[in-house]
Amino acid sequence: MDLHRRAKHLRQNMTRAERLLWSQLKARRLAGYKFRRQHVMDGFIVDFACLRGKLIVEIDGGCHEDSTEVDAGRTEWLEGEGFRVVRFDNDEVLHDLDGVLARIRQAVEGPRQ
Repeated sequence: MDLHRRAKHLRQNMTRAERLLWSQLKARRLAGYKFRRQHVMDGFIVDFACLRGKLIVEIDGGCHEDSTEVDAGRTEWLEGEGFRVVRFDNDEVLHDLDGVLARIRQAVEGPRQ
């Protein structure tokens, strides 16, 4: 399956945590920033991307426990392209959505390093 088809499949089958976060990011609900979900970037599919803010938001669930090395490589590449990457686990999103949104807003609006 090609990446664009896979991304479409992932958009149609989001996890509970992804659906909850998307409900707060879509339609420019977070400080007017546009986010894309399951966005294809040079061979990767990222969970959420704010291209204008140069921010990638990843939600790590149970399936990510076995892929920390792959995730580290993705993060390194994305940061090399000028993106800031923030990661949350499913429980953070499900149990502290306000805190997660505050950290995303801080990351998208904060100074670049």
